[in-house]
Formats: sequence, structure tokens, C-alpha cells
Amino acid sequence: MNKKKILIFDDDTATLEVVSIIFQEIGYEVEIAETADHILSVVSIFLPDLILMDINIPMIGGIEATRLLKNHESYHSIPVIFVTAKNDIEKISSRSSADGYLSKPFNIDELEEIVAKLTSGRQTQS
Repeated sequence: MNKKKILIFDDDTATLEVVSIIFQEIGYEVEIAETADHILSVVSIFLPDLILMDINIPMIGGIEATRLLKNHESYHSIPVIFVTAKNDIEKISSRSSADGYLSKPFNIDELEEIVAKLTSGRQTQS
């Protein structure tokens, strides 16, 4: 059985490191990026089952990156979870077609639960 794949976009290296370790330890394959400028090329190479997206990342930002992904014919069904410290995350999430959201600082158990829920029915891309 192939491992489920998670792609994480966050400019905070500590968050990237912690979340990567957590998901690798429970059996996911993880890829990380500090910017989402080339989201479509990164997604086409890694073919994730789910994306964790910080909203406040350099250059195009998480909202625009999510719109690019959700408007792409081949990748629109990949679930995106916003993980951010913004106060109006629920409104931003619904306007950007994100599939879920968590506020920073987040509860690890809650993050694992959302990821498991959104990846459980997906067929692995590789």
C-alpha cells in the first residue's frame, strides 16, 4: 500500500519541521515548501493527497495559491486545509474554496483528525 502524501506550505521553518515529523511518524509521506509561488509545478511532481497551506506566505500567498489549485482541471479535488493565525479564517477559507482550516496555534490531535478525515477516501496519486 502506498503512503498518503501531504504537501505543506508554510514560511515558518519551525512549523514545517514539527508538522513534518508528526505526519512522517504516523506514516505519511511529506513534502514541504516555504513559498507557494510554483504550486502547480510542485503539485504535479509530488501529487499530494492533501495540502496544508499557510495563508501568510511570501509572494503570491496561500489564498491565491489555493485559487490556482482549485481552478486547475487536474488538481481541483486535492483537499486544502488553511493553517493560519488570521482571525477571520472561517470566512477566508470559504471564499477561497479551502476544504478546512485550523487556527494557529493549533491542536496536534485536531490537525491529525482533519487530515485523516480528508485523506481517508482519496486514492493515492502515485
